[in-house]
Amino acid sequence: MDDPNENTPLISTHQQEDPDSIHENYEEEHHHQESQPLLNPSSSFKDENSPVKQVALTVPTTDDPNLPVLTFRMWFLGTLSCVVLSFLNQFFWYRTEPLSITAISAQIAVVPLGQWMASTLPNRRMLRGTRWEFSLNPGPFNVKEHVLITIFANAGAGSVYAIHIVTVVKIYFKKHLTFFVSLLVVLTTQVLGFGWAGIFRRYLVEPAEMWWPSNLVQVSLFRALHEKEERSKGSLTRTQFFLISFICSFAYYVFPGYLFQMLTSLSWVCWLWPKSILAQQLGSGLHGLGIAAIGLDWSSVSSYLGSPLASPWFATANVAAGFLIVMYVVTPISYWFNLYKAKTFPIFSSQLFTSSGSVYNITAIVDSHFRIDEEAYQQQGHLYLSTFFAMTYGVGFAALSATVVHVALFHGREIWEQSQASFKEKKIDIHTKLMARYKEAPEWWFWVILVVNIAATIFACEYYKEQLQLPWWGVLLACGIAFIFTLPIGIITAITNQTPGLNIITEYIIGYIYPGYPVANMCFKVYGYISMMQAITFLQDFKLGHYMKIPPRTMFMAQVVGTLISALVYLSTAWWLMETIPDICVQTATNSVWTCPGDTVFYDASVIWGLIGPRRIFGNEGIYEAINWFFLGGAIAPILVWLATKAFPNQEWIRLINMPVLIAATGMMPPATAVNYTTWILVGFLSGYVVFRYAPEWWERHNYLLSGALDAGLAFMGVALYLCLGLEEISLDWWGNDLDGCPYASCPTEKGVMVQGCPVGYS
Repeated sequence: MDDPNENTPLISTHQQEDPDSIHENYEEEHHHQESQPLLNPSSSFKDENSPVKQVALTVPTTDDPNLPVLTFRMWFLGTLSCVVLSFLNQFFWYRTEPLSITAISAQIAVVPLGQWMASTLPNRRMLRGTRWEFSLNPGPFNVKEHVLITIFANAGAGSVYAIHIVTVVKIYFKKHLTFFVSLLVVLTTQVLGFGWAGIFRRYLVEPAEMWWPSNLVQVSLFRALHEKEERSKGSLTRTQFFLISFICSFAYYVFPGYLFQMLTSLSWVCWLWPKSILAQQLGSGLHGLGIAAIGLDWSSVSSYLGSPLASPWFATANVAAGFLIVMYVVTPISYWFNLYKAKTFPIFSSQLFTSSGSVYNITAIVDSHFRIDEEAYQQQGHLYLSTFFAMTYGVGFAALSATVVHVALFHGREIWEQSQASFKEKKIDIHTKLMARYKEAPEWWFWVILVVNIAATIFACEYYKEQLQLPWWGVLLACGIAFIFTLPIGIITAITNQTPGLNIITEYIIGYIYPGYPVANMCFKVYGYISMMQAITFLQDFKLGHYMKIPPRTMFMAQVVGTLISALVYLSTAWWLMETIPDICVQTATNSVWTCPGDTVFYDASVIWGLIGPRRIFGNEGIYEAINWFFLGGAIAPILVWLATKAFPNQEWIRLINMPVLIAATGMMPPATAVNYTTWILVGFLSGYVVFRYAPEWWERHNYLLSGALDAGLAFMGVALYLCLGLEEISLDWWGNDLDGCPYASCPTEKGVMVQGCPVGYS
């Protein structure tokens, strides 16, 4: 079949099988098509559908290759969306309660703008007679333009992890780091993932079983915004349902966002026993175990784990099981048996402590060369962690080994068959058949990006070694780790919507090999972990384009440009904030909202793994050496499940036990807290099990739309509250805005340990 995108210009007006047959009056014809359908049926495939039920219910099995894609509107609105979301997400990231503005907000906002441009711009052709010829207005605003704008928005909505390095070096360690070096690190880490994405596309995009659940939220919203739908008597159209849900979400967030902030975490157990440390440790949703705590705030539900409405029930159940085991079995037992002097510290905290329970003075052990001061370290003594923080690292160890073993046992044959099939005719589903009309982005494009980025990274690390500390071999080792783990972690994400992280193992490896260099440790983690995470993001976007029938070369172009724009805007915004806000990221600053909770955790990790090093904490010189046994436990767990599936082949529920997801359930804690998980699990159960099972028609029409509406309403009201009230520092001071109401939850219980604001000893 001929390629509709061969020699694709930066702005095009038509996508069809014969690029030479573009009609001269295309624009005029389209202006008269007021009710243009979303997608035209492909008759030869009309009876086929995806083998995945959720996909079959949500994704259309039709395509119209004649819709214009690379239009002026797409470039303008896509760039605008990317810039605005990048600025706002970085701006809100440093705040005590970070606000994440998702791509769904832009996905909705650009619709009236696109329609307005379609109705007002002239249809004059520009650059006539050249291969770059295009029209300012090629017809009605269509769904494929909208998808590409959303791809730009996705780039702006995703965080730029390397900003952590810049913040920690400049603010926490107070060391010199130039903007140019920072830009090199940010750009290379953001784009490096394209290489891994190109290599693993055939495994993670084309197979129908790799269905990427979170994409269905956006697909459902696209259909609601573009498809014409007749309303039956007494019911709502999808668009009407979305608008009503959006308005309700927008109006409601004024309560948890400003008027009654305690709705973020209703820890009522604390209120029943206001003087008891034990009760507040158990009941606090923000600083304790969160028993019976609930958040009536969508940001509490979706801020760290994503929307529970987009999570398949089996994945939600695995997360729930893992959370319950770690939070309500392992952590309490470890604490109340006083393992590693646990009662000397809070039960749930990401801070670092001395043996006496006081906060560790990190700056005192850093010398003028940005290395550890051995004498000062010996004087302060060993570094201690809270019980939960220590268990979190153990769980991270187990999740890594569980991921490798699980994928080998449960997906090893599929990977091998897919590798063989890549060189011969493959069994493909309806969506892959429809995408066959478009020419693939060649793999060598991805290889060029990969090689150039690795070379640029080695240059940056060697030439600016004093600032970055990471040697050239560290870059290659980090890339090797990312390459090895992109496929197994991609498979888990594509099936469960949960992504086990590599941050702990990357810190562990470089910390052992190259101890005492905190910036080198951070850089290694970012190149090893985030290049893999970026690859997962790119692959997810490719699957969205696959579902919506966007030409792969066009997708590639939009992803690259969006990533470059977002990286520059994120860094510029962060740099501006760090240069202009006094006491930014200072935890003790009075009434400051700029406390940077995520960067604080990143800083603590750089101290644990980089400055002091894992040998002194988890090695034979440390007090947490036994936690290394979690590696073995994580490797054994999937084997037990695999053996159970062989012993009881008729018990389908056993195959739904996903040990990497179960073990890594608490991987976002901290900075995520107990109330984020308890509420997420509850909502996920109601959506993924109750509604999906007992009201499947409602779930099919409304579930993903509701998720998008809740995200968008929260984001728009969050921005409005900040612009109208936050900039003027107008706040309400009353008991309803005490976020948790559990002042003793962070107190130690060891007798004789004195902490300001806490009673002495166990209460």
